[in-house]
Order: sequence, then C-alpha cells, then structure tokens
Amino acid sequence: MSVSSRAAEVSISSDATDFFLTYNAVVVVVMCNNKQHQGWAKTYTTEHDIETPHGVLHVTLRGTPKGNRPVILTYHDIGLNHKSCFNTLFNFEDMQEITQHFAVVHVDAPGQQESAPPFPTGYQYPTMDELAEMLPSVLTQLKINSVIGIGVGAGAYILTRLALNEPALVEGLVLINVDPCAKGWIDWAASKLSGWTSNLVDIVMAHHFSTDELTENQEIIQTYRLHIAQDINQDNLALFCQSYNSRRDLEIERPILGLNENTVKTLKCPALLIVGDTSPAVEAVMADCGGLPQVVQPGKLAEAFKYFVQGMGYSKYLSSFCLFIGNINVKRLIVSSSS
Repeated sequence: MSVSSRAAEVSISSDATDFFLTYNAVVVVVMCNNKQHQGWAKTYTTEHDIETPHGVLHVTLRGTPKGNRPVILTYHDIGLNHKSCFNTLFNFEDMQEITQHFAVVHVDAPGQQESAPPFPTGYQYPTMDELAEMLPSVLTQLKINSVIGIGVGAGAYILTRLALNEPALVEGLVLINVDPCAKGWIDWAASKLSGWTSNLVDIVMAHHFSTDELTENQEIIQTYRLHIAQDINQDNLALFCQSYNSRRDLEIERPILGLNENTVKTLKCPALLIVGDTSPAVEAVMADCGGLPQVVQPGKLAEAFKYFVQGMGYSKYLSSFCLFIGNINVKRLIVSSSS
C-alpha cells in the first residue's frame, strides 16, 4: 500500500457555486475574509492518492486528526465530487465551528475528481460493495481509528455498507437521500424524462432534482448541469452510475427487543436520515428542501449535525450549543427549501 500527497490553496465563499480548488502550494492555508467566517482563520488541506484492494482512491484531508476523536468522512453522490457536493455545507459558519474540533476526510469515488483521467478500455469499475471495501485502507493509511460518516445518495449507500462491514470503524452516520434498495433511482429518473432520453447528464439531474425543481430553480439547475457535463469525465461518470444502478439491497432490518436484536442485520451506530421534501429519494427515505439539502439549506443541515454530534457525547467541543437530544439509534430529518 502506498500514498502520494499534494496540497491546495482554498478560497472560502458563501456562494453555493464556489466548488473549485487551485493547486499551487505545499501547505494549504484557507483565508477567511468573509464576515460569515470570521474566527476561522486557516486550516490545512492535503490531497492523497491511496492504493486500496480495488484501485486508487483520491481523498482530501482537511485539518489534523485529534486524539481519540472520530474524523468526519464524506462520500458524494453520482455526478458530483467532494467539492460540488459538500463545499457549501462545510463552508457554512456553524459547520466550521464543528470542523475546528474534528478533521475531515473527503473521498472522491474513482475517476470522479476534477481533471481525472479516463479509465483504460476494459477497466472494471468497482461494485458498490467494493467501493465500501476500499475505505478501511484509506483510514489505515491516514492513521484514523474511527469516523462519523456523511454521505449523499450513492455515497450514503457506500458509507452504510462500510458501517455494516466494519462497525468498529463507524461511530455515527448522516445519510442524505439514501436508498437502501437494489432498484436504483436512475432507472426511475430516466422514466420521468420525456422521450426516455439517453443523455447521461439529464438522467443524473433527474436523480438529484424533482421535476418541479428542474423547471423552476433555474440558477442552481444550470450550475449543476454545467458541473456534471463539464467537470466530470463522462465515461468515468457512466461507470460510477452503472455501479450504483447495479447495487444490491442493504437488507437492513429493524431490531425487535427480545426477538431478534442479537441476530438481525442492522446498524450498530446512531444514524440520522435526511431528505429534501422534493428529492426524488423522498419515498425511499420516508421523510422539506430540494434534491440537495446540503446545498440548498446548509444551515439547517449544520444545525442537525450539531445536535447529532452532541447526542453522540461530543458536546464539550461545541461550546455554543447546549440542547441535548439523547442517544437514539435512527432519526429522520425533513428539510424545507422554503424557510
């Protein structure tokens, strides 16, 4: 196993379309000249290409792992990478209060990072199970003992699979627009597009956004359409989509006290399920916001994450937050885009 590293300079902005990194330094310093981010003077970011049993993963480490605290591990959805999926959330003031105390590892699925080269002809893209099996190698290489996972869509499925395979590694999960079933939203999304278009960008957009959003929220729709079409290698994206659409059921069952709690297949860690009210995944999650809650309502999601982390016993790191929610195995959050 080997690892290579590089560094980047990051400009923080409250603009939801600010996705991009400029690679030009050995030490990364994030300067905060926006009033929203006062008090967060700088952080250090390094990028790594880590070999795993199923290929190389591109990961970005923000901050330094601290003591016995878990690291926040993110995994993005199809058509996105860690920047377009999570920058808006992690640049939000309340989220930065948390990341002062917890390092963050952003994972890019194979071939989905910006400027990723195309895979060679005949390349066998990892299955969803194999994508989850790649993550322990990343944590070992970065000397990380445990994580709190934040995943969206396909990334939420992968992190859930990690928690089922390696429960000792995962202290908690925040799952956004997760679908635990084998039948993918990509098939369903294609069916609601007029003319059964074969355009991959349209199919991925329908995976992220409802029909109403695709016609009404033109600014964010145009931003993400251009990102998916121009910033992600289309052949690589097609392979990731195919892997996601071929996933199998997670087969998680709810434990019943006194009946099957010792034999049932279920998560051993706390989990927070989040979905937007107009997300195509809303029925799967059983949930109010659009298809990307972490972009449309980062404040609400950051607040929910604070509650969640505090309920896991890390309230001493959140000095300005005092409401206790207790330890509940699975919670659901409905996020609204209109308030």
